[in-house]
Amino acid sequence: MIELNQAIVGPRQPRLKNVRPRKLSDYPQVPRPWLDVAQRLSSTVRMGPPICDQLVAFVQHVFTEEEASVARHLGLFRGRTAASVARADHRDLAQTSVLLQRLAAEKHVVASGGPPHHRRYYLLPVVPGMLEMALIACPPEALSPWHRRFIELFETLYETGYLADYQLKSSGAAALIRVIPLGQTIDAHPMALPSDKLEIVLDRFDTFGIGQCQCRLTMQALGRGCGKPLGNCTIMGQWAQRGIEEGWLRRVSKRGALEIKREAESHGLVTWMMNVASSRGQCSCSCCGCCCHALRAVTEFNAPSMIAPPHFLPQRDAAACTYCGKCGQACPLNAILVDPKQKTYRHLLERCVGCGLCVVACDRKKALRMEAVPDYRLPYRSWFSFIAGTAPSMLRTSWKVWRERG
Repeated sequence: MIELNQAIVGPRQPRLKNVRPRKLSDYPQVPRPWLDVAQRLSSTVRMGPPICDQLVAFVQHVFTEEEASVARHLGLFRGRTAASVARADHRDLAQTSVLLQRLAAEKHVVASGGPPHHRRYYLLPVVPGMLEMALIACPPEALSPWHRRFIELFETLYETGYLADYQLKSSGAAALIRVIPLGQTIDAHPMALPSDKLEIVLDRFDTFGIGQCQCRLTMQALGRGCGKPLGNCTIMGQWAQRGIEEGWLRRVSKRGALEIKREAESHGLVTWMMNVASSRGQCSCSCCGCCCHALRAVTEFNAPSMIAPPHFLPQRDAAACTYCGKCGQACPLNAILVDPKQKTYRHLLERCVGCGLCVVACDRKKALRMEAVPDYRLPYRSWFSFIAGTAPSMLRTSWKVWRERG
């Protein structure tokens, strides 16, 4: 995602959105169950895309017509039992149960929860949701033709740029995720907090599961991968326990999880987590700016993300800087612009997540160091406060996007 233009190291020109909204009536040849699911997935509450050719094609691949017929009755927040869905779809209960279990346990595009005799089902959003759950358990060699077509159609939908609508409106206010800076850049800093240190965050949990990075897996399957490690998506606590029991996560020890995350950092990957300090459950990705769909919203579409403002930011010693451009090349968000010929340096604060990779890249001259931001806000203390803090911004954004779509 770095562009070298006449020896200038910096971000490339942003891509433009190319989504063409349509109406359901534009698809008279598509059976109603698929259109009903597309309409549910297009909901702005789910951060969904508008009705468009790419979404309809995606839905027709993910669901058979029978599966779509039952999935169209599922909500996002209020689950429904198989018996309830069977009544709504005027379908046999045994057949409905088989279809729902296939969607939840095989395709992983529907979530489920509760005891077996009263299990409830929920229709996942496209992203975050279906992408992550469908691919987290699949190493490259295990991808089926269904998975490969899923990847192709998802990426075509993503590249319309529709997610920029939501991120532009949120402008970081929702603060859904936060970046953990590289330990070597802040270990000795007196302002470093326990929430800044990966090993201390991991100490809150006893159960750890590892899955595949869905974003790098997607790009690798498309022949555009960066070659960085895949098996470092980490789930912790109660969330991990269920994933391990159901077979879509590999159990590791706390030490093993930390080693995997440190190995990922050594490859220039950014560690992020949900912006909450709860010990109930947590997830952590190791991301690159070239593959991660969240970071690509910044690097490709120049859209502010929902990443919490960082605790630490790089500070430059102008006297020590030689304008070599290593910092700009290492930055996964293209937040540093360097012109080696004109001897200019620019730090794009609106893009910077405070990961510290630029500081590590400046290993010989030591012209960069991480310094604490004085008005830093701590992560939310619980999932209740997280939801209460992020929901108003997310709902305002949802309403604005809904109004713009008419």
